[in-house]
Amino acid sequence: MDFSLGEELEAVRDLAREIFTDRATPERLREIETSGTRVDRKLWADLAAAGLLGTALPEEAGGAGLGTAALCVLLAEQGRCVAPVPIWPAVVAALAVDAHGSERQRGALLPVVADGTARPTLALEEFGPADPLAPLTTATADGDDWRLSGTKAVVPSPAGAGQVLVTATTEAGTGLFLVAADAAGVTWEHAETTSHDLAGQLTLDGALAEAVGAPGTGTVEWTVERAAVALAAVQLGVAEGALRHAAGYLGERRQFGRPLATFQAVQHQLADCWIDIEAMRVTLWQAVTALDDGEGAARAVLVAKWWATEGGLNVVHRVQHVHGGIGVDTDYPVHRHFLWGKQISTTLGGAGADLSRLGALLAREAVAS
Repeated sequence: MDFSLGEELEAVRDLAREIFTDRATPERLREIETSGTRVDRKLWADLAAAGLLGTALPEEAGGAGLGTAALCVLLAEQGRCVAPVPIWPAVVAALAVDAHGSERQRGALLPVVADGTARPTLALEEFGPADPLAPLTTATADGDDWRLSGTKAVVPSPAGAGQVLVTATTEAGTGLFLVAADAAGVTWEHAETTSHDLAGQLTLDGALAEAVGAPGTGTVEWTVERAAVALAAVQLGVAEGALRHAAGYLGERRQFGRPLATFQAVQHQLADCWIDIEAMRVTLWQAVTALDDGEGAARAVLVAKWWATEGGLNVVHRVQHVHGGIGVDTDYPVHRHFLWGKQISTTLGGAGADLSRLGALLAREAVAS
């Protein structure tokens, strides 16, 4: 299986790397971390102007039509620089509307995401051990519309989002629903996360919403799988960026008259990081391929998600360790990679939850065969 990037994806990677490297400097990151929204709106506008926000979206909506693969390339470059822009929730929500929404919904949402003038966010998680595929939030039919009630946790970057794509359970099964972020019956409580993002606790009390696709037809599973792959792509970039910091630091730092990078114990730590990163990369692209082919996608996504959760967290832990005390100094950039890696490792469930879902899936497949 060939996971090399073609010309189009290489162009996306190179352009994204140039923009993120130039814009997401340590000085700029410190400035955004103390801002009211924690979102770099200037960088968001630059990404839109370069056409990067629309790379995964269809051409008729102003995008490039390159699909999930292009989104993952973009997100990996974002992760390398830990750039504070909410790409994954906005674009995954737009892709879900593109795949399952009505022509009116697609026409209203996709072009504004592609040109950066507006964005949605995703509400997939809830408090406690709730499975993202079995939300406790409920949706009740109200004529052609729906009424949502329940609480969503850790909604990413709600500040500035005009709509929220919410997962909820109906009598027919789980479904996706679009609700205005400021609709009646919607209340927000903001909280700072480990990665400095200002997330939101979303409480819905009979909030008016419209369905995206028909409930009970697999729309939630489709969306959660793409969200998991998107997070794995960000985590791959976070781990790569962390390892790059470690290589630079250890090559310059000297102990006992020679660079730290020449010590065998340090080399073993970095070798383990490299192995984990390569496993993350291979399983990510295997999942992307499976999503495109439609064969074994659920299994491949869970494997990629586990490697991003377990392997990614291991990498940022090791990198911080080999930096010594400077690794936790907030004036030194590597600490952000640890914070991002930690946050992503718990999003949509941690490594234990991933293994539990994978085991249940394999058991069902064994029974079915």
